[in-house]
Amino acid sequence: MSQPYVKLDIQNEVGYIEFFHPAHNSLPGDILAKLAQTITDAGTNDDIKVIVLKSGGDRTFCAGASFNELININDAATGKVFFSGFANVINAMRKCPKFIIGRVQGKTVGGGVGLAASTDYCMASKFAAIKLSELNIGIGPFVVGPAIERKMGLSAMSQIAIDANTFYPADWAQQKGLYTQVYDSTEALDEAVKATAEHLCTYNPEAIKEMKAIFWKGTEDWDTLLAERAATSGTLVLSEFTKEKLKTYK
Repeated sequence: MSQPYVKLDIQNEVGYIEFFHPAHNSLPGDILAKLAQTITDAGTNDDIKVIVLKSGGDRTFCAGASFNELININDAATGKVFFSGFANVINAMRKCPKFIIGRVQGKTVGGGVGLAASTDYCMASKFAAIKLSELNIGIGPFVVGPAIERKMGLSAMSQIAIDANTFYPADWAQQKGLYTQVYDSTEALDEAVKATAEHLCTYNPEAIKEMKAIFWKGTEDWDTLLAERAATSGTLVLSEFTKEKLKTYK
């Protein structure tokens, strides 16, 4: 695996959506756009009853935003478009009428934590530590913050946002509500994800759709909210502080 991709594989009425990027599954704008569209399409595909979101490789689930793209942002409009990529994926997951199971096999950072928090039922391996590192480069987890706060609460979200250098272990993330279960190996995780997804396929799709609407109640303004947050990040990434920080990653 060397080329970035987003792919959909349907098995036993489960739609497995997998994304990959050779740079630790970081997400540039084109991959984010494909991911949002693939989730939307799976939501309307009658051959799919339940969706699993996963990433390729066996180490990092998602390293968040692509630093190569961040470094090259030179105006606020471009910045907003870039950060809107994560907003569009979160909103696609929110609006999808089907349950989305997260399969988090390894470390996840920044926007990746937002993706995990936007699934309806997230399962992880013991290697799936989390970190919100945005403050380190002079921005903040503005776009993904609402999703993380909704799942983990303001206290836990603010803790990891402020403590931007620390990876918090998977069992901590489970205690705070991000993960439902944590498994000792990727193999055990995959077996559990498959069993859970296929069992959910036996439920009434209309009941699932109605339950999902209840779970996401109160987020109806997120199209606007996340766009505003993307604009905030898009402006901050132009700051002298952030530009200097990003130079150290070249």
